[in-house]
Parts: sequence; C-alpha cells; structure tokens
Amino acid sequence: MKASVEGEKVILVPYMREHVPKYHDWMQDPTILEATASEPLTLEQEYDMQVSWTQDSLKQTFIVLDKELVMGDFIPGNPHIEAMVGDVNIYMNDLDDPQMAEIEIMIAELKSRGKGLAQESVLMMMVFAVEKFGIHAFHAKIGESNKASLNLFHKMGFQKISYSEIFKEVTLELPITESTCEKLHQLIGNMVTHSWP
Repeated sequence: MKASVEGEKVILVPYMREHVPKYHDWMQDPTILEATASEPLTLEQEYDMQVSWTQDSLKQTFIVLDKELVMGDFIPGNPHIEAMVGDVNIYMNDLDDPQMAEIEIMIAELKSRGKGLAQESVLMMMVFAVEKFGIHAFHAKIGESNKASLNLFHKMGFQKISYSEIFKEVTLELPITESTCEKLHQLIGNMVTHSWP
C-alpha cells in the first residue's frame, strides 16, 4: 500500500518513476547540488536511485506538490508532475538509535519558495515519521551558508548540537516529547492521508 499526505498548502506523494526526469533536471543546478551536498548523476543513475530509495526500509522520501499548481482534482496514485516543486526525506541510519531520523527538505522550484511549503512539508513528514516509524528525535545537517534552511529549522524548535569544520555543516536536533508531538498535531491539524494499493 502506498500513501500520500495532504496538508493546507502541499501534498506529499511517493517518489515515482514518472518524477525522475524533472528531478534530474533540478539536480543539474549547481546551487541545488551545493545546498543538498549532492553529486550530479546521469538520468539512468537517477532512475536507479529512485528504485533504491523506494526499496530501502531505512529511508522515506516524498515529492512535494504545490497544491496551487495541481491541475484539476488531486488523484492519489497520479504523479501530478505539473505541481512537483521539491522533496522531503528522512533517513533512519543511526545504528545506535534506529528511532532517530535525519530529515531533509528541498524546494527546487523558485516560484514556490517563500510560500511556507518547506515548513509545512517538514512538519507533515515529522508527524508521518512519528506515527509510522515511532521516531523520537530528528536531526538536520545543514551547510553553514544555507541561511534559509537554518532559519527554517531554528523556527521549528531545532537546536544546534554540533558543527563539522570539515564539511562546514551544522547539525540541529529536535527531540520529540509529548508536548512537541501535541504542537506538531496542532500546527497541521487538517492533515489527511490518502492510501491506494
């Protein structure tokens, strides 16, 4: 069963094969590669990556759709490429603490930046991760020059826990307590999950 999650401004949908060409286009942009600490891939490698992402139980990725750009009604299972503006991911790769997740957000389309989509996407992903995977803490690793992301995560209550001189990267953390959980639910009280086979 696959699931998509709908909020006020965004819909998070699974990363599908149909999304790969547009995603690949984004990842040709040097500023996006730098902000996401990514290496450029060929289109074929991007297709392979999409398959590996969907099969890895320690990762969860959603494509972010801007609801204002969805043509017609949202249909679960439809990739809605016309509304695709970024992605949000978690990695549960801490061997000492499988209930800790690293979270990332990218809004690649300039026209959809500054509208609050990143914040809502992160909040929705956190609620999804707490409910589905029992996550009790989130980390975000952000390049020190990426002021927009640093401000976004600080605004959501993440605190700096370390700094890597080598990578020029700040690690922020948000523990999920009962009160944090309640606050998350209040912030996105109208979140709806759609499922399909």
